[in-house]
Amino acid sequence: MMKKEAKLIFKHNSFDLVEEGDYVLCAISGKKILLKDLNYWNVDLQEAYFSPIEANERYKTLKKT
Repeated sequence: MMKKEAKLIFKHNSFDLVEEGDYVLCAISGKKILLKDLNYWNVDLQEAYFSPIEANERYKTLKKT
């Protein structure tokens, strides 16, 4: 059961746990992502993504600007 949102610092091939928790929220969909399932994030924006679909959506919005 997911109880508390974690606070992370995203690095290029890993992340640091700043505040203990079970999950993070996807920056696009708002879905909860268990830390063990976290595979997609943006280091520059410090955002987590649920899947490559959400990561691609963010990439497309950044390309427009």
